[in-house]
Order: sequence, then structure tokens, then C-alpha cells
Amino acid sequence: MTLAHAMTVDIDLHSIEARGALAKMVIKLFNLWQLSTADQLELLGLSPKSRALLAKYARGEVLPESRDVLDRVGLLLSIHKSLRLLYPYNTDIRHTWVNRRNTAFDNLTPLTVMKEQGIIGFARVARYLDYYRGR
Repeated sequence: MTLAHAMTVDIDLHSIEARGALAKMVIKLFNLWQLSTADQLELLGLSPKSRALLAKYARGEVLPESRDVLDRVGLLLSIHKSLRLLYPYNTDIRHTWVNRRNTAFDNLTPLTVMKEQGIIGFARVARYLDYYRGR
């Protein structure tokens, strides 16, 4: 399942297959965004000592059925979807946007907002993009 396809289908988050596919997708997204290992772990709410989990997720090992992790992944994929819709022909902006300073976030990067504010920051970034694209 591709990132784009996942945005158009309902996913049963209790399904092992779905959580395995989501794991692969979020790692692919992190690679597109060129995030450090530390940033990836922090965005998933994992300990800095959990580096091995990222490799497992890249191979499709299932995400835990934790509300926190699934909410984080859902919001990250929502952010990705909004960026795809806002910048359909500019992959550079889509892939670097989270690392660009933004006046809407007091000149912080969206990545910093998500890391510093946790799930509230994820929702703030996702809502901003929804607003920006007129939803």
C-alpha cells in the first residue's frame, strides 16, 4: 500500500496487516522528510533507546495498538496528505516543509512544534494545513 493510496481507504487499526502497513508508511514518510533517527523516535513517542524499532517498522513489523502511537501516525499521514494536496507539483516543498520556519508557528518549524508540544503540536500543524487548504 502506498502513502497516497492509504489516504483514500478506511483502515482497520485493529488489524495486524494494517498496522504493519502503517509502520512502513510512516518510516517512508520520515525518509522523505529526511528526519534524523532521534526525530523519528521522538515523533513516535518512543525512547531514544528504541532505535532498533525503526528498522523493524521499516520492514513492516506492526505498530503497537496504542492510541498515542496510532494518533501520532494518523496525524503525520494527515499532514503528508495536506502537503500533497497543497503542493502537488513541488516535491521539494512537500518534503522540506516540516523543517522550514513558519510565521504561523512563531517562526518555529512545524517539526519543532510537534516535538515540543507533542500530540497537541501534531494537531496544531495538521489543523493549520487544513485551514490553509480551505477545509
